Parts: sequence; structure tokens; C-alpha cells
Amino acid sequence: MLFWVLAALLTLIASLAVMLPFLRRRGDQRAGAEHDLAVYRDQLAELEQEVGRGLISKADAAEARAEIGRRILRLSEAGKPDGGAGGERSARTIAAAAVLAVPLVSWGLYAFLGSPGTPALPLQARLTIDPSQASIDELVARAEAHLADNPQDARGWEVLAPIYARLGRYGDAAVAYRKTIALTGPSAAREAALGEALVGEAGGIVTAEAEAAFERALEIDAANPRARFFIAMARAQEGNTAEARTIWEKMAAGLPQDSPWKEVAGQAIAGLTGSEGEAPGPSEADITAAEEMTPAARQEMIEGMVAGLDARLREDPADIEAWRRLLRSYVVLGRKDEAGEALERALAAFGADSEEAETLTEYAETLGVPQGE
Repeated sequence: MLFWVLAALLTLIASLAVMLPFLRRRGDQRAGAEHDLAVYRDQLAELEQEVGRGLISKADAAEARAEIGRRILRLSEAGKPDGGAGGERSARTIAAAAVLAVPLVSWGLYAFLGSPGTPALPLQARLTIDPSQASIDELVARAEAHLADNPQDARGWEVLAPIYARLGRYGDAAVAYRKTIALTGPSAAREAALGEALVGEAGGIVTAEAEAAFERALEIDAANPRARFFIAMARAQEGNTAEARTIWEKMAAGLPQDSPWKEVAGQAIAGLTGSEGEAPGPSEADITAAEEMTPAARQEMIEGMVAGLDARLREDPADIEAWRRLLRSYVVLGRKDEAGEALERALAAFGADSEEAETLTEYAETLGVPQGE
């Protein structure tokens, strides 16, 4: 109710402010005309005094009287209540009606189209609504508000951490996992999840800090598949593909058939080994596989294999099939600029006039890879 009273009061004040010039205009004109008439009368009196003192000739005085008389006549005619004044009053009436119509029409439209009966819902109220009716952002905001007041709630941090990871907020996820570990102690699952969050924060690179988290997870549970997978990825990124393949093979052999990590390990091995002598690196099948993985983990796996292939070709650029797979991988990942840079390195390695360079150039054209001059 208070809202409507304030809205009505503000609307009234605004309307009066707009109407005030129309209401005051006629009075201002009348006051101005009376002032001008008094001035002209004073001028006539001064003119007679100057004639009496001989300061002005009678001919000039007569001409001046005539001019002042014409001005007084025009002023008198302008002040008469004629049709112009009536038209002015009509204009003021129309303007006033238009000003008053604005709030009436706007309120009517809001009552018809809006929701005037909906109660206000400030942030605190939104944080207490039924979770089934709340958006993911509202749920996260609710959890963050709770943890700000209860920073020792380990369960809250543990629930929020994977949500951060799914939202791509890897830095926040890492903080939440560290809070959980500090409050409840380490476990293989928590350490491995912390390492994965750090990998995501680093853009798919298994950093030293992330690898340390995976190592701590394996010290607690040597069979933890998440930690084993990313340790193998770290070896692949370092160019140690033999060790990476060994880890993934052992990992796949020890997992049940329905484990999503078994298929992921198989795809990673395929990416390293290739088929029919192909150079290591992910194919389109590798990139679209592992549907059971989280998006973050799947992207990290792909990025790691592509980075490993790129690193190997920098050391040994003589394998044309490896270059083809690298170009294709970058294109599938939507990184065509990097594909163009890789093509330039390949052409420089083989020689611009070589048969390999011609083959790679034609292949790059089919992929839409940008090429330099």
C-alpha cells in the first residue's frame, strides 16, 4: 500500500510541475502588459518635460508621441479578450489534459499488462524460496550467502565445489575443495577433484600443483581412476607417451566394463597409438567420445592430447600424417588460428616446394585452415 501512495504522490508532483507553466502563462502576460503600459506613460510624461525645457523640438516631440501612442494601442489590442485568448485557453486545457492522461493511461496499462498484486521479492526472499523453483544462479547465491555466514560448514563447501566446476568456475571450485579438505581432511576423491579443478583453471594443462594433488590422491587410493587418468595425461603432455600409454592400459584393464573411465582410457590410448601407423594424437572420434565424462574432464583430455601431439611435432616434424592429425584436431576444437600456425611450421619443416608441403596445403584448404601469403 505504501508503494502505491508514494507512486501517486510522485505522479501528482510530476504532473503539477509540467502543468505549472501553462497555468501561470496568462497571468504572467497580463502582469507584463501592465508594466509596459506604465513605462510608456512615464515616457510621455518625460517627453512633455523635455518639450517644456526646450530640449526637444515640437516636431520631434509630436513624432515621438505618435510612436508611443502606437505602442500603447498595440498593447491594448493584445490584452483584449478576443478569439486568440480563447484559443490560448483551449491550448492550455488540451495540454493539461494530455499531462494528466499520461499517469492515468500508464497506470491503466500496468494494471492490465503488469502484475500489481505480485509482492516484492528482495534478494533475501529469493534466497529462501523453494529450491525446486529457483535457478542454478539463485541456488549458488544461496549457498554462497550461507557459507559467508558459516565458513566452517564443510558439507556446504563440498556440495558447492562440483557445482562451481560444472559452471566453469574452476578457480572457485579449487578454493571450495581446499576448504573442504582443510575442514574434513583429505580423501582420494577430494584430492583428485581438486587436481581436476586446477587443470581446468590452467586451461587443460596438468600443472605441478595439480599433479601434486593427484599424487596425494593415489597415496590414499592407488586405484583412483580420476587421478590415474590425469597423471597419464601429465606424462603425455611431457612427451612421455610410452609411460602415459602404460598407465592408461593398466587403468583400463583394472576397471569394470560399465565404468565410464574405462572407455575414456581406451580413447586416450587410441589417441596415443593411432591406427595403421598413424602418429599419436586425437581423431574426431576421440574428441566426440567419452560421453559419460564431465564436460570439463572431456575437454581437458582432448586439450592434453592435442598439446602433446603439437609438442612432439616441434621435436620431430618429419611425420606428415601427424601434421594432418594436428591440423584436423585444431579445426575440430575451433582453434583455426593455431591450425594456421601449425601449417606454417609444417611447410617450413618440409620446404615450401616439397610434395609434402603441397599435400598439407591441399588438406588444409579442405579444412578451411587460414593460410599466410
